[in-house]
Amino acid sequence: MGEGSFGLDAPAVVRVCEDIRTVLALGVQVCVVVGAGNIFRGVEAAAKNIERATADYMGMLATVINALALQGALERLGLQTRVLSAIQMQTICEPYIRRRALRHLEKGRVVIFAAGTGSPYFTTDTAAALRASEMGCECLLKATKVDGVYDSDPVKNQKAIRHEKLTYLDVLSRDLKVMDATAISLARENHIPILVFSMRNPGGFADAVMNRGRHTLIADPEMR
Repeated sequence: MGEGSFGLDAPAVVRVCEDIRTVLALGVQVCVVVGAGNIFRGVEAAAKNIERATADYMGMLATVINALALQGALERLGLQTRVLSAIQMQTICEPYIRRRALRHLEKGRVVIFAAGTGSPYFTTDTAAALRASEMGCECLLKATKVDGVYDSDPVKNQKAIRHEKLTYLDVLSRDLKVMDATAISLARENHIPILVFSMRNPGGFADAVMNRGRHTLIADPEMR
């Protein structure tokens, strides 16, 4: 959204894509799972008398819009991409097939996963943990508005404390709202470390990948 309150802000999309290009230049394979909070939030819609499953499907469709926007911006930067959707819509993107996605990665393409898990009642956080597990990713990076995990909302509480490192159990037991419990549990089960960083800082993605800058690591105790 950039500084807007709704929709897509072209400069913000380009900045995200430039950060992705920087990480690719490091020789890192990149998969992207997109949300749709800038367009439609299923949970919020469900609270307004839209049946939850229907609202979640609407949110999944909104993620496809964001995925296509990312694809267009990335390809204008000269990168090869593929959008794979958990909900089949073959006119505009490929259906999600694990082996096909792995092949795209092997060819150096940015793989953009759209439509979440394809099922209601699961967030895009859970979709990210699921796809990271399926792709055999070494790390799951969560891009947020703030530079890590805090003990309370830093927007509302200026004295909020940022955590440098946490275990999966820390996040679950303290009910820290960085990702939903299903996503954290799935990452824990598959021993995938999670790095939480701010996408508002240009170069923040590459800094997190290179273990620089401000971010929070969520991992097994032995990795702390």
